[in-house]
Amino acid sequence: MKQHKNQIVSNLKRVLKSPTTLNIITVVIITIVVKGFGFYKEVVVAGSFGLSELLDTFYIAALVPGFIYEVFINAFNTVFIPNYIAEQKDQNKTAALQGTSLMVTILASVFFMFLAYIFTDLYLETFFSGHTQNYYRLVKIQFLILLPCIPFWGLTSLISGLLTIYDEFKYSTIYPILTSITIIISLLFFKEILQEKVLAIGMLAGAILQFLFLLSIALKRKIIKIGKPNIRSRNTIIMLKQTPAKISASLFNGINPFVDQYFSAQLAIGSITALNYGNKIPSFSIGVISIALGNVLLPYFSKLTSDDFSASILKLKSIIKLLLIYSIIIVVLLFIFSYPIIEILFERKEFTSNDTFIVSKVQQMYLFQIPSFITGIVMVRFLIAINRNYFMVLLSIISLIFNILLNYVLIKIMGVYGLALATSIVSILNSIILYIYIKRVKNEFV
Repeated sequence: MKQHKNQIVSNLKRVLKSPTTLNIITVVIITIVVKGFGFYKEVVVAGSFGLSELLDTFYIAALVPGFIYEVFINAFNTVFIPNYIAEQKDQNKTAALQGTSLMVTILASVFFMFLAYIFTDLYLETFFSGHTQNYYRLVKIQFLILLPCIPFWGLTSLISGLLTIYDEFKYSTIYPILTSITIIISLLFFKEILQEKVLAIGMLAGAILQFLFLLSIALKRKIIKIGKPNIRSRNTIIMLKQTPAKISASLFNGINPFVDQYFSAQLAIGSITALNYGNKIPSFSIGVISIALGNVLLPYFSKLTSDDFSASILKLKSIIKLLLIYSIIIVVLLFIFSYPIIEILFERKEFTSNDTFIVSKVQQMYLFQIPSFITGIVMVRFLIAINRNYFMVLLSIISLIFNILLNYVLIKIMGVYGLALATSIVSILNSIILYIYIKRVKNEFV
């Protein structure tokens, strides 16, 4: 028994001394700080606006820029990481790959900014018809301010990816805190001056500061070495071939928020905001773990799978098992204390006790997604590391179909709560399908 106990202690010490574990712990701590600032930002926003028309229109205005970034810009930069690592091991012509990636990021950002501007009215008429002229005016004003965020987000994401590859995890994790800070400052000191533009301007200022911060770090660390773009190199070709699949998967996944917004817009004013606040705690729990694991494990799996695929599978299973156990415990505790958590965090000024009741119930429905979402993030990172992006296109299509069907059915039965529950059910299905597919991939390599 004593020998067994000593073995456990020895294994624990070895795990804690592992560079990967230390990186994850570092990212977890920084993410908690970043998310803490994010929560405080939401408290300030909630106290300033409650479940209001201005806040609803801000979330709608931010939806398209956020969609473009996640689907087209960040999707490309996610594919960039494993192939950059492969280039380091092969020909080590990383300067050319940096140049190619920079060129693609800038061109894509400008193109989609223009496209979004052209189709603004069509987007609003299609997805959010039946509202007042003031409602549309608020959306357009904030939308035009948020559009320039896209290129700054894109360049920030690219630099963040480079910092992650070179193990500068603390910088690639902490930068989102700047947007929370700029929004808080805008609300506390410039709300009367900026009026309905306050949130959008705060977000744009944050996007610019994020870019400048990471750029200064990357230049100081001499990580940025931009060379002449070369689209004919082996890893560049692989990266560009994988990009359409990753973009397609992100596209279908990115449509899900539009679907949720569309259905919630059919309900009472404030439903969009209720969904947003109801997902804050689940998003925080998911974000802390998935950001830490996602940032660290993508380059980790990219390196490990190229050296020892069987070892990477064993490591993946071990991580999934631990995440399931601890995340289920978190879900149970948060579900029990859902109402007091929302009451303490948000109930003040314009955010009433009735708002607390609605948001706490929405939150409970969202909580069910935590275990599956976190494990899904890890499995997706594994598949990206081995360039299996095409499967995720099929999975994202299946998820979108299920999300539409479940939203349609559950909104009739449960109203706004049904939309949150549909998201959780889709997340669970995603995770199950990913696990089954990875087992098939394992058999191919054995």
